[in-house]
Amino acid sequence: MAATTGTVEGDAESGAPAPATAPDILSPGTLFRRRFMRHRLAVISAVIVAAFYLVVIFADFIAYSDPTASDSERALVPPQSIQFFDDGRFAPHVYGLKRTRDPDTYGLVYIPDQSQRIPVVLFAKGYEYRLFGLFPTSRHLLGTQGAPAESSLFLLGADEQGRDLFSRIVHAIRTSLLIGLAAVAVSITVGMVIGTISGFYGGYVDLIIQRAIEILRSIPTIPLWMGLAAAIPPTWGITLVYFTVTIIVALLGWTQLARELRGKIMALRREDFVTAAELSGAGPARIMFVHLLPLTTSHIIATTTLAIPAMIASETALGFLGLGLRPPAISLGVLLSSAQSLQNVALYSWMLIPAIPTAIIIIAFNFLGDGLRDAADSNA
Repeated sequence: MAATTGTVEGDAESGAPAPATAPDILSPGTLFRRRFMRHRLAVISAVIVAAFYLVVIFADFIAYSDPTASDSERALVPPQSIQFFDDGRFAPHVYGLKRTRDPDTYGLVYIPDQSQRIPVVLFAKGYEYRLFGLFPTSRHLLGTQGAPAESSLFLLGADEQGRDLFSRIVHAIRTSLLIGLAAVAVSITVGMVIGTISGFYGGYVDLIIQRAIEILRSIPTIPLWMGLAAAIPPTWGITLVYFTVTIIVALLGWTQLARELRGKIMALRREDFVTAAELSGAGPARIMFVHLLPLTTSHIIATTTLAIPAMIASETALGFLGLGLRPPAISLGVLLSSAQSLQNVALYSWMLIPAIPTAIIIIAFNFLGDGLRDAADSNA
């Protein structure tokens, strides 16, 4: 009987085994993305953060009322509910409001007038603005027909000056998120430069930089912010105060990243490719910022994402203490500062609604930063 020759996987004639298939080599970006997608909370948080930045981009389109338009006749209106059906047919509307006073507390009371139905429509005309700062338009995502939205629609209520709280929160989110981005951009840039220099040169340069960082980190944060913010002249315009608050918030934010990058650069400084770059004639600046710093990109991205909520919380804290942006500027801190009164908290609880998006933004950024940090970790 003829013997059977060959193997299951191999050459049919010679019986030699086929060469093993080389495993797929994934790029660092693909590995980073796959590790990040395994972090479900981080993915959900990324969607939430993206939604908030869409609010930043389209704030004027989403806000149906002019955030600065006041009306004493609509002071402290409680949140309204949209009625979606009228006699069994789909017809979104809100009721008109009758203003009176409670006979016991003498507080303002608004009673829905069911005889007055104000239609709520999409892409309605309202106050004029410039979309992306370029194109003049008056279209808004939501609005009313037959009556101005500023005096008829209050989805989240109104403040003590009759200004729509929903529209003000939308604009406040834009201001606070932009301040957070600007402050992080400043602090990350300073931290990258100083941390890279400290780790690359070492010696006395590193000693001086690290002692300076320790001095800055030893100063109590809140008193320092209070002192710097109190030095802002009350006559300064909104733009100048905005810039100053950004610098104040970023003043201490760079120290943590500088220390972290120092350790990473010190470890990378001993690698062979650095020696090769020096032998090829590359100068210190090129080695630091072309060869070494890009290797820490993943860590910088994760640190940036974790730093943004801290910056937003700092701006909110300054605004709450009355030391940051001031009216007529609109930020989350400015809105929350009006809720310091116990009377507002007890009688007009909707004045605390700005705390909800503030908490959501901070939590989402923290989860997103955790996911990015885990994805950047090569051992994940």
